[in-house]
Parts: sequence; C-alpha cells; structure tokens
Amino acid sequence: MKIPAVLFGFLVAAAATSTAAAEFMLTSPAFKDGGVMAKKHGGNVPGNANCVGENVSPALSWTPPPDGTKSLALVMVDPEGLSGLGVVHWVAYDIAPATNGFAEGEVSKPSDKYVGGKGTRGEPIYLGPCPTAGSGPHHYAFTLIATDLEPGALKPGLTRDELLAALKGHAKMATGLVGLYAHSSYKPAQ
Repeated sequence: MKIPAVLFGFLVAAAATSTAAAEFMLTSPAFKDGGVMAKKHGGNVPGNANCVGENVSPALSWTPPPDGTKSLALVMVDPEGLSGLGVVHWVAYDIAPATNGFAEGEVSKPSDKYVGGKGTRGEPIYLGPCPTAGSGPHHYAFTLIATDLEPGALKPGLTRDELLAALKGHAKMATGLVGLYAHSSYKPAQ
C-alpha cells in the first residue's frame, strides 16, 4: 500500500513536531517526586528547635524550557507550614533559560545565577524544611516557571506573591517537584 505524498508529509511533520518539543520537567537526584528529602536538606536556624538539618539545598535539574522563554523563576513552598498558612522557603527569578539546574548546596548562598526574592523569613536564599515537631511530614513544592520576561525586568527582593503578580500574563509554562520532610522526632505509625 502506497501512502499519498501529502499524507506522508503530514505524518513526517507531526512526528517531527512531537519529538522536537520535549516535556518541560523538574527533577532532583536527591529525591524522587513525592519522595523523602534527606536531613541535610532541612533548615538550620540557630535557636529554632524545628530547624535541625544542615540547610544544604538539594541538586535540581530541568529539561529545556519552552521556546520563547527569556527567564525562569523558581519557588519552594511548604503549604502545611505555619499551621496551614504556608511557609515560603525560597524565591528565585531571572534565571537564564540556558541554565539547566543548580548543584547541591549552590543556592544555600547567594549566586549570580538568580536574583533572590524574599521567603517568609525574608531570606533571599534557600531555607530548608523546618516542620514543627509532631506535625508529621510536610510537602515541599518546588515550582519552576518559564517566563517571557527579559532578565532584569523584575526588581530584587520580591516576595512569592509579588513575583506571581508580576508574572501574570508572562508565565509560559510550569513544572514542579514535591519532596517530603518530617521533623527528626517524627515516627511513622506502625
């Protein structure tokens, strides 16, 4: 059976389009989506008995963003924190679209790879999980957003809410990753 040339051309174009646009995905070699984050990735705040980790940011990597992306933004939120009011652990933006991730520990300190916003504690860098003792595992949602904003379009120090408001009409696509973390005193039910 011979395929008509027009149909053959259509099938080739459709196959090329579907393989050219790879899925935009955020991953970490430190934990799988929905998996448990290591204690070293937990926060370390002197005087806070809930922050018993080492505050080493997990390595993060992502596939290329969609065409036309001019910058990326990344936020990390614990929706169960503050008794359900939520805690913003990290806000970063103006990430170059050619960047494909951050090494372990890289965003636990300022970096020229991103502009730091303000988390709940006002920090412009990664603050690891600090769930309240006895609250069980919390979900730490990392959300990577592809934008059409040129680097430098946003002022430094934006909160998560300010960033999301500034990205309205400029977000192209997002991908996410969730890590679980519990206070060291947490013991799962047997």
